[in-house]
Amino acid sequence: MTDNTPSPQVWPTLRARDARGLIRFLVEAFGFEETAVYGEGERVDHAQLSWPLGGGIMLGSVRDTPDDKWTLEPGTFGAYVVTDDPDALHARAITSGARLVQEPYDTDYGSRDFTVRDPEGNLWSFGTYRGEPRKG
Repeated sequence: MTDNTPSPQVWPTLRARDARGLIRFLVEAFGFEETAVYGEGERVDHAQLSWPLGGGIMLGSVRDTPDDKWTLEPGTFGAYVVTDDPDALHARAITSGARLVQEPYDTDYGSRDFTVRDPEGNLWSFGTYRGEPRKG
């Protein structure tokens, strides 16, 4: 039997008040890899953080300008991220300052999950559930 689950091609995007600080946190606490960061000084125009198992996120500094076409309120983002070792990642995240929302637990569909918030208030759920294979 082959797995028809495709490689990730959806890149969740968020804005941050302290984008460079959030990048440092996401790398240290969760293990994202800093792939690209564009901007000057503390401003981040665009950043790509890759997830070791595939896919990743994009983020930038919040912009309080009337011509901003991509307005997102910092701290309102939420994501589910697949990990092979949620218990070790939970310990790493808490040690790095993530705010606990839900301790690791086993779901009724076979996943092991936990949930935390980053310093900006974004919600991050990590677990072993990789989604269901596509039909046909």
